[in-house]
Formats: sequence, structure tokens, C-alpha cells
Amino acid sequence: MNPAAWSAVMPLVCLSAAAIVLLVLIGVHRRHGAAVTVALAGFATALATLPDLSGGRVVQATPLLVFDGTAVVYLALFALAGAATVLLSYGYLQAYDGRREEFYLLVLLAVLGASVLAVSNHFAALFLGLEILSIALYALIPYPHRTGAQLEAAVKYLILAAVSSAFLLFGMALFYAGAGHMTIGSVAALLGNATDPAIRWLTAGAAFMIVAVGFKLAVVPFHLWTPDVYQGAPPPIAAFVATVSKGAIVALLLRLLPPGDLPRGFIAIFSAVAMASMIAGNLLALRQRNIKRILAYSSIAHMGYLLVAYLAGGSMATAAVTFYLATYFVTNLGAFGVVTLLSGPDKDAEDLDDYHGLFWRRPWLAGVLVLMVFSLAGLPLTAGFPGKFYLVAAGVAGARWMLVVTLAVTSTIGLYYYLRIAVTLFARAPETTGPPSGSALIGRLTLAGLTGVLVWIGVLPEAVIALIRTFL
Repeated sequence: MNPAAWSAVMPLVCLSAAAIVLLVLIGVHRRHGAAVTVALAGFATALATLPDLSGGRVVQATPLLVFDGTAVVYLALFALAGAATVLLSYGYLQAYDGRREEFYLLVLLAVLGASVLAVSNHFAALFLGLEILSIALYALIPYPHRTGAQLEAAVKYLILAAVSSAFLLFGMALFYAGAGHMTIGSVAALLGNATDPAIRWLTAGAAFMIVAVGFKLAVVPFHLWTPDVYQGAPPPIAAFVATVSKGAIVALLLRLLPPGDLPRGFIAIFSAVAMASMIAGNLLALRQRNIKRILAYSSIAHMGYLLVAYLAGGSMATAAVTFYLATYFVTNLGAFGVVTLLSGPDKDAEDLDDYHGLFWRRPWLAGVLVLMVFSLAGLPLTAGFPGKFYLVAAGVAGARWMLVVTLAVTSTIGLYYYLRIAVTLFARAPETTGPPSGSALIGRLTLAGLTGVLVWIGVLPEAVIALIRTFL
């Protein structure tokens, strides 16, 4: 460990230190505000200590971890999304009578696990990061435990996460049997060498690992857990699962099988998965009346969209995937943030009827939600429009015509349920006052910040894409 390596690992050290400090604080004196402060300080120091690895610089910190520009971008995304989750959760947990401080400890640990996944260069580090992330989510999904649906969602996630971990471990074992080592960076090169006598072991191992990745990304046919988990989880954690959890797997996939290095057989499999996800995600969302389930099926479709750029390869692929993921983070955090602020201590505002006439009761929240669903639909002047534009541009550049056509057609189908939400918001106000608001000033300010970023990216996307390309 030389000074450069120590400098590179400091974001992980800061997150770990914040978790330890918060654990001690909980044991000594419980204070909700202090727990939030420590968590935010951990994310802030992690951001402040991110190494400058622009221009293609790479730092190897032990054989387990590798830090490059891509890792820096994803670590920043995870820390910012973690901070937004904490800020949105503060008002949501204020009305909770039980112990609240452990919630922020678990969020810190989940971000730490996601960050380890993004910098993993060895299967041991990969599995360690995945388990840190998954175990934290096991406890976060039913937190606070108020209904049986939350516990059901947590059990479903636990079982399916265990299954995906089993696939991952078996794939690692098969890969090790063929390669004799467990370095992630060599996977694509070994799979591309058809004359390797151990190619069958390597291909089988990679296939099992891709199944595990499919479970975590919730793409078809590994998507069945998604709507139930999103519906049962508290809104800020549903947002966290939709953003940080999936973003960590995308970062891992970019390192495991970089765009452009996929063997022909894997390209066909990923293409089928992408098309099926875009079609199934949008069609299944059409008949839903639970906004959490709509966003869950929407996330399945969006992972399919993201795979279009990934499969295209070429110079635009990684930048397009990362840019789209950044817009996806902002949009989903904002959409679930509105759900969070409208939810009360006894019931989440998840039924579409809860949003009937919201504009006439709470115009600010209705306006934010409209912008978020417009961004998910990919309409102009929101972050979703340039995000989808770069996906289509990457797909066209890579001549992935079937995928581009599927993206265009299914995006048009998705307009129906996104616009249905918007129309519901502006319908005539009902006699009832709607769901109680658990909003706090901090939550409203966080939503304002997310909305500002959403519009900024939609109007001036060049600044963000230029920043991303500086590191990639």
C-alpha cells in the first residue's frame, strides 16, 4: 500500500469510519438528528476524498481493489444517492416511535457495499461487497416494521438474494476451475479465447455469474421479485434499491464484461434479455394502480433500455450507460421522494387514488412528480430526454437496430401509464383530504435540489456528459 493506494481507498475508509462512529453513538446516546448528521458527514467526507483519476489514471490498491475514473464516478453517484436517501428518510422516520438510528447505519453500510462492488478487481472483493450491500438491504426493507407486507417483501428479497448469491459463488468456482485465478479483469479476455482448453469451464462460470447479475438488476426473466419488494419497502428504501443497488451491479458489469468485449453468444443472450425487459416492464405496468408497483415495472424496462447502450459497444457505450444511470438516479429518487413526503406514520401513499387531485391540494409536490414521470417517459426539458437520446445514439452507432426499435416502441407504450399518473394529479379534487403528509423541511429542500438537477441536466446535458467523459 503506497501513498496513492491509501489516497484511493479513503472514500471506503470514510464510509467505514462513519458507520463505526454511528454504531458507538447509538450505544452511548440515541439521537435522531445526531445519527443523520453522522451519516451525512460520512457521505460528505467520502465525496471530498475521492481521488482525481481523470484522464485514464488507474490505482491498484492490493490485488482486490482497483480505482479508475469509472470507479470515481460511481462512488460519487452512490454517496450522493445515499445522502439523498438519508435526507428524505428524516421526516419519514420522525413519526416512528421505535428505534430510528439503526436505519442510517444500515444505509451507510449499504453504500459501502455498493462502493466495494464498483472497485472490485477480485471475486473475493466482489462477494464481500455484494454481501455487505445485500445484508443491509435485508434489514432496511422491513424498516420500520409496521405491516406484514413489509416483512413479506424482506423475506422474498432474502430468498431471491440468497439464490443469486448461490449462482454467483458457483460461477466463481467454475471460473476458478478453468482459469486458476479469480481476477475480474481477465474474464472478458479469457472468454474471447475460443482455443483455451478450459473454455467450457470459463463459459459456464460466466453464465452462472450473469444469472446472478440478472437477479440483482431485476431484468426479465429474473424480475418477479421487484414489484412485491418495492411495494413492501418504505419509499426511501424502494428508491435506494432502484438506484444504488442496481447502479452497483451496473458498475460491476462494466468491469466484469466491458462493452465491446462480449463474446458473440453472450451478446445474443443479453439482447434477448434487454428486449424482453423493455416489453414486459412496460406492458405489466399498464394495468397497475399502485404507484410503487408502476415504478417497479418501470425500473425493469429502464434496465432494458440501459442494456441497449451496453450492447452497442464502441466509444460511446460506457459514457451513455453512466449518463443514463445518473439521470435514472435523480428521477427515481425524486419520484419516490414525493411518495415519501406524502406518506404518513400508518400508511404509505402508494395507491393511485391517493394522488387524485393532488395538484389542487399540494401543487408543489404534484409539480415535482409530474416532472419526474415526464423524465421517466423521456420527454424534452427533463433529464430523461438526453438520457434516452444518448442510449439511442449509442445503439445506432453500434448498429443494434432491433434493440433501438424496441426501445422506441416500448417507450411509446410507457407514455400511457406515465401520463395516467400526471392526469390523475390534475383531476378534480375529491372530498377527502388525501393521505397525511409526513413531509419535513429537509425533505422538501431535498426534492427541490433533485428537481433543479433534473431540469439542469435536461436543458444542459453537455456539461454532465463532458464531466463523465473526463473520467471514463
